[in-house]
Amino acid sequence: MNFPSAADIQAAHERIKPYVHRTPVLTSQTLNELSGAEIFIKPENLQKIGAFKARGAMNAVLSLDEPARRKGVVAHSSGNHAQGVAYACKTLGIPAYIVMPENSSAVKIDAVRAYGAQVYFCINTAEERQKKADEIMEATGAAFVHPFNDFAVIAGQATAAKELIEDTPEKLDFLVCPVGGGGLLSGTALAAHYFSPHTHVIAGEPEGAADAILSFQNEKIMKAPYVDTIADGLLTTLGDKTFAIIRDYVTDIVTVTDEDIVQTMKLVWERMKLVVEPSGVVGLAAVLKYKGNFTGKRVGVIFTGGNVDLKKLPF
Repeated sequence: MNFPSAADIQAAHERIKPYVHRTPVLTSQTLNELSGAEIFIKPENLQKIGAFKARGAMNAVLSLDEPARRKGVVAHSSGNHAQGVAYACKTLGIPAYIVMPENSSAVKIDAVRAYGAQVYFCINTAEERQKKADEIMEATGAAFVHPFNDFAVIAGQATAAKELIEDTPEKLDFLVCPVGGGGLLSGTALAAHYFSPHTHVIAGEPEGAADAILSFQNEKIMKAPYVDTIADGLLTTLGDKTFAIIRDYVTDIVTVTDEDIVQTMKLVWERMKLVVEPSGVVGLAAVLKYKGNFTGKRVGVIFTGGNVDLKKLPF
């Protein structure tokens, strides 16, 4: 399997640069004191569409050749990837066909439609999502962009960590981010491997969706024993491409509880004045829960998104 190279990630960064924000690096004395570490936050909740997913989606769509692009793009997603693809297609003036589970939040459905995408609903299973996407591809000739198990998507997601490495004074000892399907984690791991080789990559995962840690420990893709978490953006299982990179380049995966996530979310809202969704704070929750592992270290943390339904806050 040919993983994205350093050149692929650099090319992705140049490709998407006109269409995404170079989000800042933020620090917080409060977080430093609570963790005993020096923490550098990459707030992708301030990204286009409110999430890092704009990076991978834009790179994947821009990587299509012109004839393919004109036929449009199909994606299946309940949230941020759907918005990322819809945003990319609107920006480039091409059709977007988005398959969403019928129980998706109204806020996310409205956001996808606001970018001009056609939304199709399905029963919320991986099989039904893909079946519906396949039907649309057959009818339209549109190209499919997977939410995470796609090397163009992974290279795009890697640009967040690349920027964090470049924009942090001195070198980072650790990079920490959440893991769901593994697109961001695998991209982060490749960025560290190429651009900051001594930096260890750690993932945080909800206890209520703990498939990645099982897969990592058993060296094969496994499903979570149960799925029940507030972090709705992290419910997917790893793909073969993301798992292969994670297995080779990630140092460790740790779990956090929903209570850890809610407390971290409150802390970020109150102290940093940042609107970050439950999935988005899982990396920081992991640093705070296992702070003994990070004491005295320089730690980069990616906040992945801020698309919160304000009518359903967990606090």
